[in-house]
Amino acid sequence: MIKLCNIRKSFGDLEVLHGVSLEVSQGEIVSLVGASGAGKSTLLQIAGSLMRPDSGDVVVDGVSLSGLSDGALSEFRNRRIGFIFQAYHLLAEFTAVENVMMPMLIGGVGRGEAERRATELLDMVAMSHRRGHKPSALSGGEQQRVAIARALANNPAIVLADEPTGNLDTHTRDEIQNLFFELRERTGQTLLIVTHDEALSLRSDRKVVMQDGTIVR
Repeated sequence: MIKLCNIRKSFGDLEVLHGVSLEVSQGEIVSLVGASGAGKSTLLQIAGSLMRPDSGDVVVDGVSLSGLSDGALSEFRNRRIGFIFQAYHLLAEFTAVENVMMPMLIGGVGRGEAERRATELLDMVAMSHRRGHKPSALSGGEQQRVAIARALANNPAIVLADEPTGNLDTHTRDEIQNLFFELRERTGQTLLIVTHDEALSLRSDRKVVMQDGTIVR
């Protein structure tokens, strides 16, 4: 489902990824771990087409991203890649259901259909009772549940998560971890997760360890 082939990336004179290759299969949950500065988040952003590599290729769901124009890449990203971030990134002026609807509306889905699916997704993450609340009225765990629902809005091929439990207390962290695995069982979702959460990495199907811009294990 994800194939990263000999990815290199530099910022100025500093090369942060040194020919990294990685494959993630359909329905697999893979954790990407390592010390800060190892290149994990950079690799995740390249896998999600938020950043282009200097060399190498990214293939998502059989599509090579290097051959896509910026416009085609943006459309592919909206439809086929879901993102979950540590900071949630919900839009403050919109309710939970409106936040989940947003990727669908951007993709051209009608408002009625978008609201119906958003409501279903909020129910899936146990947040339908909070659908009309804005982010300021939600706890951190509730905001992350809404962010997970938003990531699934367009039925993406993959979901990429960057420290998704990093801002959560222990109890809420465990709930969000459980939710990832429940969603995989329900939807067959493929997840690549950057994390410092040892418990999450141990539960994953695979733990990939990065060090100094390379995969060491």
